[in-house]
Amino acid sequence: MDQQLITSPPPPRATELHAWVLNTSTELKHLRAAMREALAGQGLLPGDDGLEVVDSMVLVATELASNAIRHGRPPTEIRLLRTDEHFVLDVADHDLSTVPELAHTRPIDAGGRGLLLAMNMSLKVGWYAAEQTKHIWAVFPVPVRAG
Repeated sequence: MDQQLITSPPPPRATELHAWVLNTSTELKHLRAAMREALAGQGLLPGDDGLEVVDSMVLVATELASNAIRHGRPPTEIRLLRTDEHFVLDVADHDLSTVPELAHTRPIDAGGRGLLLAMNMSLKVGWYAAEQTKHIWAVFPVPVRAG
């Protein structure tokens, strides 16, 4: 497995659609529901090709936010961004002392599989450090509507 994280900011043309701030893992349920609602507002509805994208984005957001809550410093900030062709999830925590690490060299029961899951379910995944936050981002396609 030769997967690598990209080290760079997410697409600069992306427009922020929604943002959530979490302090504990008990808030993940609210994040999942709110993200589904936000994506429905973007026209991704059940029965559409968009349902698979919604499910993937919600799962990846949950995994990345859970990792940030568990291993980072609160608060965890989750942003949903959009370009013409892509959705971008950006998850930030306030721990600049660590670098995101893929867990493929660790035993299965050691955890840390969230980044690998994100890499398998999205188009690309990367990370960058800002002045006070460390960000992990994942890019998903905006489904083309049949018409």
